[in-house]
Amino acid sequence: MKQNVTQTLVRLRTTFLSFTLGQRLVAVVGTAALLLAAFMVFRWVSTPNYAPLYSNLASEDASSIIDELNAEGVPYELADGGNTVMVPRDAVYSTRITLSGKGLPANSSTDGYGLLDGQSISTSDFQEQTDFKRAMEGELAKTIEAVDGVNTAVVHLAIPEKQVFSDSQEPTTASVLIDTSAGTTFDAEKVQAIVNLVASSIDGLDPSNVSITDSSGKVLSTEGVNGSSGTQSQAIADFQAHKTQQIQSMLDRVVGPGNSTVQVSADLDFDKSIQDSTTYNTKKKAPALSESWSKETYKGAGGPSGTTGVVGPDGQMDSTGTTGGTGRNDYAKKSETRDNAVETVREHREAAPGSIRSLHVGVVLDPSAAPNIDPVAVKQLIAATVGIDPKRGDTVDVTQMAFDRTADNAAAAEIAAANAAKKKAQQWTMIRNGGIAAAILAMVLLAWLRARRGRKTRDDRTAYLVEQLRNDAAERAAAAGALEPSPALTALEASENAANEEIRRELAMLADREPDDIATLLRGWLVEGR
Repeated sequence: MKQNVTQTLVRLRTTFLSFTLGQRLVAVVGTAALLLAAFMVFRWVSTPNYAPLYSNLASEDASSIIDELNAEGVPYELADGGNTVMVPRDAVYSTRITLSGKGLPANSSTDGYGLLDGQSISTSDFQEQTDFKRAMEGELAKTIEAVDGVNTAVVHLAIPEKQVFSDSQEPTTASVLIDTSAGTTFDAEKVQAIVNLVASSIDGLDPSNVSITDSSGKVLSTEGVNGSSGTQSQAIADFQAHKTQQIQSMLDRVVGPGNSTVQVSADLDFDKSIQDSTTYNTKKKAPALSESWSKETYKGAGGPSGTTGVVGPDGQMDSTGTTGGTGRNDYAKKSETRDNAVETVREHREAAPGSIRSLHVGVVLDPSAAPNIDPVAVKQLIAATVGIDPKRGDTVDVTQMAFDRTADNAAAAEIAAANAAKKKAQQWTMIRNGGIAAAILAMVLLAWLRARRGRKTRDDRTAYLVEQLRNDAAERAAAAGALEPSPALTALEASENAANEEIRRELAMLADREPDDIATLLRGWLVEGR
C-alpha cells in the first residue's frame, strides 16, 4: 500500500515538473479554486438551519437557557437583542423538552393565568383582584403579540370597583402599547381588530374606551372615540382619493401632468335609516264590489199644534194637553252604501350608510402651462364628471395661479445627477470587466505561447540528440568498414549495433520524458569538447 502511494506521488510530481510555467500556474490556480469551492459547499451543507427556541425571554431566563445549552453542547444564536434564542431546527422540540424538565424558562409563568396558581386561602380580596387584573393584562399581551407585525405588547386595564348603592358606575378602560416590526404599518382594520379583541375579553369594557398607541407615540385609537370611526375615516379618505384621482387623470390629459392640482372634500352620511309606509288607493271609475241604498217617505196629518207631552217608553210623544189648532207632518229619509276595491301598498326602505351629503372640489391650474384653458369650461367638465349637485350644496372652484417649480427643478436635477452617476458607474464596471477579461485572455494566450515554445524547443533538442547519435553511429560504421571484417568481428559489431540501437531507443524515450536533463547533458558535453 505504501509503495503504491509512493509511486503515485512520484508520478504526479514527475508529471507536474514536466509542465511549463504557464501550465503549472493554471494547474495550481485551478486546484486552489476547486478546493475553495469544495470548502464553501461543505461549510454551507454543514451549517445548521436555525429556528426560534424561545422568544420574548426575560434576561434571567435567557441567561439560564444559554448556560444549559452550553452544558448540553447544543449550538445556539441570539436574535432580537438577546430576547430570542435560536437553535438548529431539528433540535427545537427535543431541546424544549429537555429545558422544560429542568424548569426553564422559569419566569414564563409569572405572566398570564400563571399568576393565579400561587394563591392561597389567606389571599386578600385586594390581592385577588390585583392578580386577576395582571393575569388578564398578561394574557391579552400574549394574544396581541400573536398578530403579524407586533413584536411586543403591553396592556394596562383600569377596572373600577363596583358601587353597590349607586346608580352610576365608572366605566372600565384599557390602554395598549404595541411595538411593531420595522417597516410595518398598522391599518384601520388591524387597529379595530385589536380594539374588539380587548373589549371582548373584559366584562363591561366598551370598544370606545380602548386606547392603542405604538412605540413612536402615535395614537392609533383614541379613548372616547367610536370604534367604527377609524373605518369611517378610512372610507372618507378612500372616497376622496378616488374622486381626486378621477379628476386629476382627466386634467393631466388636458393640461399635461404636473400642471394642475386637485383637492376633494367629501361629507358622507354614515347614518342608517329605516322607513315603513302604507298607502291606500282606489280607482274612481272602477265599479263597486257591493252597493245598497234605502229611502223612506211619510206624508200625513200631524197632531194638534198645541200638543205637549213627554216621550214615552216606546219613543212616542204622549199628549198631556192641547194648545189648540191642527198641523201636517211630512218625513223623508234616503241612505246609500257602496263598497269599492282598495289597493294597499306597503313599503319598507333602508338607507345604506355612506351616501354623499355634500361634495366640494378645488382645482388650481398653472396659467403658464395652460394659457388657453377656460376655467369655466373646466368647471363644467368637473361638475359633469363627479356629479356635482347644487341642490345638495356641492361646490366647484377652479382658479389659475402660478406654480412654484423650485422643488420640481431640484428633483429633476437630482434625478439627472443620479442617472449620470449610474451611467458612469456602469461604464466603469464595463471597463473593469473588460480589463479583467483582457488580462485573463492575455494570461491564457501567454501560457499557450510558452507551452508551444517549450514544445518546439523540446522537439528541436530531441531531433538534435537523435541526429548526433545517428552521426556517431555512421562514423563508427565508416571506420569499421575501412578494415577487413572478420566473422567474429562482424558478429561482435552486429551485437554492438543491436545494443546501440537499444541504447538509442532508450535515449530517445529519455529525451521525450526528460528534455531538460538531456539538454543540460548535451551542453555539458559541448563544454567538455571545447
